[in-house]
Amino acid sequence: MKKFLMLLVMAVLMVIVAACGGGSDEPAQTDNTGSEDATGDNAAEASEELDGSVVVDGSGTVYPLMSVVAEEYMIREQPNVSVEVSRSGTSAGFGKFLVPNGTDFNDASREIKDEELEEAEANGIEVQEFKVALDGLTFVIHPENDWAKELTEEELISIFNADGGVTKWSDIRPEFPDEEIKPMGPNENHGTYEFFYEEILDKGDLVDGVNLQQEYSTLVNLVSEDKNAIAYFGFGYYVNNTDQIQAVNVDFGEGPVEPSLDTIAEDGDYAPFTRPVFTYLNVDMAKEKPQVLDFARFVVNNVNEFAGETGFAPLPDNEIEEYNSVLDGLSE
Repeated sequence: MKKFLMLLVMAVLMVIVAACGGGSDEPAQTDNTGSEDATGDNAAEASEELDGSVVVDGSGTVYPLMSVVAEEYMIREQPNVSVEVSRSGTSAGFGKFLVPNGTDFNDASREIKDEELEEAEANGIEVQEFKVALDGLTFVIHPENDWAKELTEEELISIFNADGGVTKWSDIRPEFPDEEIKPMGPNENHGTYEFFYEEILDKGDLVDGVNLQQEYSTLVNLVSEDKNAIAYFGFGYYVNNTDQIQAVNVDFGEGPVEPSLDTIAEDGDYAPFTRPVFTYLNVDMAKEKPQVLDFARFVVNNVNEFAGETGFAPLPDNEIEEYNSVLDGLSE
């Protein structure tokens, strides 16, 4: 009887062991399948790695924003792609963009002109416009200038307009110093100059003796060294140099408005001096070079993240969605 019971226990144990062994076969097969899937995913990811270069030139105003976006793209997305960002100015940049085998993108602080579009068509270049942010044209003065902290829109225009009849601060208001004003700004290579000339001055002649410079950093230094200087450029160059210069609060008719990310936003109180800034894509380059199209996608989907830190107000979400649809069309 004892022998029978022992044999019965041993038989039961053998059944249990067999069952466990049979169960272990299925998980092992699943693990192998999972490993094969993981390898496939890695291969897919590897195939999406890009290389080559992306060449961006143009606006000095947009440069701080685009250079940050480019750096983040190379770190986050495609370390083997080199994105080269230069700042020859909007107009000079279009000169490099609208030629065969030109740059891939041109940043611009104004819209492309009709004659530039005609040049693109003549050279067989298809151009796609993307807004990247909103910028506020900011007037800056010396930190110790305590009389011109608040000016009306008309007073500011009179300083730079040849017909304004203003050469001294006292010409604006009698209580201001009887000192010659030193007006300054970016030169003709910059879209900021053209925006100011066309939109703010309404194509009126600039006052004689206005000091026009290629580099915005030069303007910052000149204003910081001259108590009678006044210059204009994008908000980003002001907000990154508040230790050297101060901004003029502008009265557009309802009291002084300080330029800020809130006021230069869409429909903000600083709207009369607010403008969109752009990048223009060479569509043919985007179709020929996958890294160009990939970078365009990164710009569209991430530019709002970096707008504020570089002195720009972000775009509304609906515009981002529209641009993604445009890029989807290019990849078909």
